[in-house]
Amino acid sequence: MADPTLHPDEEIIEGGPLIEDSPATAARALFLGILLLMAGNGLQGSLIGVRSETEGFSVTVAGFVMAAYFAGFLFGSRIAESLIANVGHIRVFAGLASMASTAVLIHALFIDPITWGLMRFVTGLCMAGLYVTEESWLNDLATNATRGRLLSRYMIVTMGGMTIGQFLLDVADPDGVKLFLLASVLVSASLIPVVLSASSNPPLVVPERMSLRELARIVPTGIFTTFFSGASAGILIGLGAVYAVAVDVPDSRLAAFLAAPLFGSMLLQWPIGWISDRASRRGVILAVAGIAVATCVALAGVTEGSWIAVGLMAVLGAVSFSIYSLTIALTADWLPTAKLTSGSAVLVRVNGVGALVGPLVATVVIGLTSPIAYFWSMAAINLIIAAYLVWRIVVADAPEHPRTFVAFPARASAGAIALMRGQRTRIDDEN
Repeated sequence: MADPTLHPDEEIIEGGPLIEDSPATAARALFLGILLLMAGNGLQGSLIGVRSETEGFSVTVAGFVMAAYFAGFLFGSRIAESLIANVGHIRVFAGLASMASTAVLIHALFIDPITWGLMRFVTGLCMAGLYVTEESWLNDLATNATRGRLLSRYMIVTMGGMTIGQFLLDVADPDGVKLFLLASVLVSASLIPVVLSASSNPPLVVPERMSLRELARIVPTGIFTTFFSGASAGILIGLGAVYAVAVDVPDSRLAAFLAAPLFGSMLLQWPIGWISDRASRRGVILAVAGIAVATCVALAGVTEGSWIAVGLMAVLGAVSFSIYSLTIALTADWLPTAKLTSGSAVLVRVNGVGALVGPLVATVVIGLTSPIAYFWSMAAINLIIAAYLVWRIVVADAPEHPRTFVAFPARASAGAIALMRGQRTRIDDEN
């Protein structure tokens, strides 16, 4: 029998505990799992790129192998929606992480471009599904008053794991099997904190389907900004090494130049998320996009590879990567609990398409002009984001979902929840 003091979405399933802790406390086990997962994935991505060259794959073949990851990425988010609806977040996380770990080992067993392409597809599929699982899980834990900070921590952990993975490339010979084994161990180890921790177990809610068109109708800013933020971030990370080599960044500063965006993101994600929980999220995204434009313009004018350029790259990474987490928070503010999973899946797909299209277009522009177009292309993208937000705020005058926070205990009465929902419905109808 259902507990009459619980909201229907918070009913205890199979004796699982109701989350009593703060979102940050309850998410610790999930964050640890994400850190290990991203360290393994970051190591694998770098290792595949290096081994493709040493195994004699042509540039074109290596490019297709790496692109297979993004192809799988587009399918994984939709698969995760169905799986979460059937078995819940924890089992989906465990299953996809196990599959991703297996894919890493197959790379070591069969060194062949076709096999590697298929396994990169599988890895991309798993990672997209894991992103949907993680982000919908965190949105279940968050309130509108804490969502920005919680998702900023998520991005910090994600970027931190990827950075760790990059540096692990130096712990063994890339031509051997040890690094493949290490990447697999890290991905498998991500299961331990997630599966064994009861405090992070989210309430089991049957997700409602949401199409791209429906989400675009409810939160058009979310769809628009997610696509272009993916394009900008894809250029920043995907073409950073290409630009650095083209302009002869000194070897002594190459690693710092490429790692600076990730470090900057880890340092400033939380403060930006904190501000977004206390101000208009659209206004914060507008300010962040404006800073990104100014930073790109500054980078285009400083000496290539200088320490000033490294510092500016850290700022660019901080603002570029924060836009996606801010957009997730903005979108989740508008969605009911049952649609958070499906909404997250749509955002992951749109962001993945942007991350695929952005570098492809920028590569053509750089080839037709000069390497400095690396920065001008990101400046143009962030300028588009800023211009759209100005239009939405000033011209379209579309109000943000009201985010007044009312503190209720975890076992709030059904009457209180109904009151809040009724108030939200009334305000949305008026808007």
